[in-house]
Amino acid sequence: MTTLVVVGGSDAGVSAALAAREVDPRAQIAMVLADAYPNFSVCGLPFFLSGEVADWRALAHRTREEILAHRIDLRPDTRADEIDPARRVLWVRDPTRGRVPLPYDRLVVATGAEPVRPPVAGLDLPGVFQLHTMEEGRTIHAWLTAAAPGRALVVGAGYIGLELADALTRRGVAVTVVEAAPAPLPTVDRALGERVGALLRAHGVGLVTGVKVSGIAATTSGLLVRGEGGWEGTADMVLVVVGVRPRTDLARTAGIAPGPSGALAVGRTMATSVPDVWAAGDCVETYHRLLRRSTYLPLGTTAHKQGRVAGINAMGGAAQFAGSLGTQVVKVFDSVVARTGLRDEEALTAGWDPVTVETTAWDHKAYYPGARELTLRLTGDRRSGRLLGAQLLGPPSSAKRIDILATALYHGMAVEELSDLDLGYTPPVASPWDPVQAAAQAWIREGRPARA
Repeated sequence: MTTLVVVGGSDAGVSAALAAREVDPRAQIAMVLADAYPNFSVCGLPFFLSGEVADWRALAHRTREEILAHRIDLRPDTRADEIDPARRVLWVRDPTRGRVPLPYDRLVVATGAEPVRPPVAGLDLPGVFQLHTMEEGRTIHAWLTAAAPGRALVVGAGYIGLELADALTRRGVAVTVVEAAPAPLPTVDRALGERVGALLRAHGVGLVTGVKVSGIAATTSGLLVRGEGGWEGTADMVLVVVGVRPRTDLARTAGIAPGPSGALAVGRTMATSVPDVWAAGDCVETYHRLLRRSTYLPLGTTAHKQGRVAGINAMGGAAQFAGSLGTQVVKVFDSVVARTGLRDEEALTAGWDPVTVETTAWDHKAYYPGARELTLRLTGDRRSGRLLGAQLLGPPSSAKRIDILATALYHGMAVEELSDLDLGYTPPVASPWDPVQAAAQAWIREGRPARA
């Protein structure tokens, strides 16, 4: 009987354990997690803070009872201390027994990521928070309820920073967002990021760009935040959300090799450099389907897929991770911003000759009430006409259009082929030529490869 131990109980860890159970109904499977929140949606925390999700328990992808029903030995509040690959033992800190060995035949490492703590003085002051775990989310929620702050300052205008600006504004808090880059959401083109900035300001959010925060201090009038160039701001609470990095200490001390990004190096089977050890999720590098090499793309969707592959293979299967395109979407007030594939500079570095064309279209027929503008930016290769990437900004109903483009990218389609897709149409939801197809036709006019 095979004994599988999974380190980590979030997306990748739970997916690995459940997939392993499917493959081998007789296996002994244990899942070790450092906290008390197995398979909770950390991505849902901003909506808990806003009040849109009333109960944090609703954020569970699966309940503890559902996991136990799959005969998975769930070990919460148990920290993994050391991996001994030679003896096939995971040493853990059990909450009641102290440091104890946990033998394994196969091991899956799914330790996730941790928030970046920038070199900023004052990060540990009362009223200063980071948001990455369920416990942090519950702590912030309790603090918001008790302190009723009037002003909040969010450091970082990435996906979480924008969701927090939205969430706190909904609670009646006056929010200022400070971003070191020239525009918010640096993962999209600046032209689109500047539109996001206008969207924030239209909803009453203060936005400061091009300023790197250098320190936070407590004063009688609140928290004083200082930035480069003499910028200063005051708030009752500060949230610092400037990105994540892979949590790899446990694996690296066991001799598991990292890749160039610092995340764990894995093949497409999710195998590590150590025999009988697999790894998945935000702690590993991710195979990029367009770049055909590994990079660091910490995404929940990717973690689920990688965890499943790792669990299948740990039980003797032969699954492969198909690769990621970096498809992402974020809701900002009454709009969504999304991207998939490569931007110009990324495609150029990879050896393509990219050109990006922007179009604006109605999300559905203009005569039907509620029509809103949708901005699409398509990136394609000038020489071959191949689709390389896409970005969009529009109403929430338009978000799934990024999935059309991600599907096209997955299958290596040319931009021109988008125009031939047989897409659904009815006036309340689309036009006979969908905005994706209108964007493709605009790209063909401006970016079509030269005919001989």
